[in-house]
Amino acid sequence: MAMATTTSIEHAGTTSPSVRQAAGTRAGRLSDPVFQAYLILRTAFVVAPIVFGVDKFFNWMTPWTKYLWAGFANHLPGTPHQIMMGVGVVEITAGILVLLVPRVAPYVVAAWLGGIVTDLVIKSVAVGGHTQVFWDIALRDFGLLLGALALARLAAVFTPPLFSGRRRAVARQSGESA
Repeated sequence: MAMATTTSIEHAGTTSPSVRQAAGTRAGRLSDPVFQAYLILRTAFVVAPIVFGVDKFFNWMTPWTKYLWAGFANHLPGTPHQIMMGVGVVEITAGILVLLVPRVAPYVVAAWLGGIVTDLVIKSVAVGGHTQVFWDIALRDFGLLLGALALARLAAVFTPPLFSGRRRAVARQSGESA
């Protein structure tokens, strides 16, 4: 008796089209740990950017301007607080994009987080020493960047392609050609 082997890791409900179709009900998908991971990441990357983006206007959690490297503040128009309000608008937009286009937006979020990590590294290097540096936050945001990339990969499995059209999706489910 021969055993079936595979060269890639398959998870029921995520990679096999027949398994995905069989588990296509909402209840079936909600019991899938990989789909649960997708939902957790998607929720986090919708809610967190919106909440932190709104806080850029009010500074309830922290005075956000302390994270802005003076070089950026000197070369961008407006005060540091106005720059951070602009950052807030970008973050709110990113959260909304993750909600609306989860296959694409996580890459935008990852790029944005890469910019934040770069700012924090530059600020920490410019200050030097071990006070008023933000290596820990840069490391945390690098982890968030990796989470955004993981969300993008999961969204490729669990959300329909952009501009696919309802007709093609219905045809695929019924086995017809579009």
